[in-house]
Amino acid sequence: MPKRSILHMFDPMPNNSPFDINMALDAGFDVLMPYSNVKLENIQNLTQDAIFSRSPSGIKKTGIFIGGRDIGLAIDMLQATKPAMVPPFEVSVFADPSGAYTTAAALVACVEKALKEVHGKALTDCKALVFGGTGPVGIATGIIASLQGANTVLVDHLSVDTANDAAKQYNRRFSASMTGAVARTDADKIALLADADIVFCTAKAGIRVLNAAVLAQTEQLKVAGDVNAVPPAGIEGVDANDMAVPMIHATRSPKAVGVGALAVGNVKYQLQRELLKSMLQSDKPVIIDFREAFSKARGLV
Repeated sequence: MPKRSILHMFDPMPNNSPFDINMALDAGFDVLMPYSNVKLENIQNLTQDAIFSRSPSGIKKTGIFIGGRDIGLAIDMLQATKPAMVPPFEVSVFADPSGAYTTAAALVACVEKALKEVHGKALTDCKALVFGGTGPVGIATGIIASLQGANTVLVDHLSVDTANDAAKQYNRRFSASMTGAVARTDADKIALLADADIVFCTAKAGIRVLNAAVLAQTEQLKVAGDVNAVPPAGIEGVDANDMAVPMIHATRSPKAVGVGALAVGNVKYQLQRELLKSMLQSDKPVIIDFREAFSKARGLV
């Protein structure tokens, strides 16, 4: 009887994401085993139970997916699987907490493409603001942009200390160079946008972050990307399907273009599917986090 493919889905939260379960089934895994309330100290034993119960042929059809909402904990869990494996008992591992890694990778790749095609610039030439910058997608977006050379600012809507703490924590962890800022009011946003080239809008769904009046004051804006697909859009005037479409409200930044949530979401969907499929198709185990996700996303835009 041929071995069936199994994906063990480790999640520190009370429930696994239905989104990830659907994606894994559609990518070709035969059996999904969700585990909730998983702690970091559980990872070694769970990993070894998953690998030592299958023959070498079965090992090639076994994978581990790490979810949750904490992007740092997800990396810790991913790293904890590595010493638990003993060749040839090694399996592929994919971390994507709350879809943060694949969403951030898709967002930065789409904005990077628009920046190059419309303005002839690279991320390393630019200052980037990440609104909603202290959430999982925002932090992952900031890390990716910073590692690509952008002068990156994580913007929180309540506390500069929260933003600075997040920037410092993940700078240490991933050798990034982010800073923090707060934007409680439209005036705060206008001040931050005065010398910004790029906006990444990663705030909660259904929250308008940048309205027309704020956008009208920008003079240096080149590309703005939004991941909020729930009306109203995070950036006024940027429609969900826009891909490098002129921003009608950024009247003082006449070449500014927007990237909408569904344009990003389409790349995110393709990206997660392709990464899940790679776990089944690769001859050797693959280890996937936001870095591998961004590299793959660049090839999809």
